[in-house]
Amino acid sequence: MTDQTWNVLLREQLSWHWTRQLRDRLDGLTDEEYFWEPAPGCWSVRPRGTGAAPAQLGSGAMTLDVARPAPDPPPFTTIAWRLGHVIVGVLAVRNAAHFGRAPTDYRSFEYAPTAAEALAQLDAEYATWLAGVESLGETGLARPCGAAEGPYAELPLAALVLHINRELIHHLAEVCLLRDLHLHTHRQPPAGGEVR
Repeated sequence: MTDQTWNVLLREQLSWHWTRQLRDRLDGLTDEEYFWEPAPGCWSVRPRGTGAAPAQLGSGAMTLDVARPAPDPPPFTTIAWRLGHVIVGVLAVRNAAHFGRAPTDYRSFEYAPTAAEALAQLDAEYATWLAGVESLGETGLARPCGAAEGPYAELPLAALVLHINRELIHHLAEVCLLRDLHLHTHRQPPAGGEVR
């Protein structure tokens, strides 16, 4: 039991979910699923200049729909939007602040125009995050988060790791649920029969 340090336990909480419950469920994500809008007025990732949200953020050909402050209730968001949030707001910004990734934010990020590219971005940011957490060791987890985390600057990095674990598990489970919903609402009946 001596090898079960807090650093290992925190990483295993996320990596167990990633390898046993999540990542395989994202394989084969299609562009149709990625951009599918299951409700009117969805926020998504869209070609520059085509969004109807109050603001469109991003530096490339694709932008992310946003508004500050967010409307109440906020619009429903697509898989593309949710992956954009996870890739940028949950992982890339934190990787830049704590683990040497090039600086980025919602405005400067180049959002993926395809599902495959989004999954590649997700995999890269996840790998950077997990390696970064491992590099903290035990003592690094106790270090304050610092100015990058705003009002949470004085909390230990362990609190940030727990928060990121929650965010990834929560939002990526939503992505999986949207894939299930897409499958079950777009399933074609077999020739001469009903959908079972």
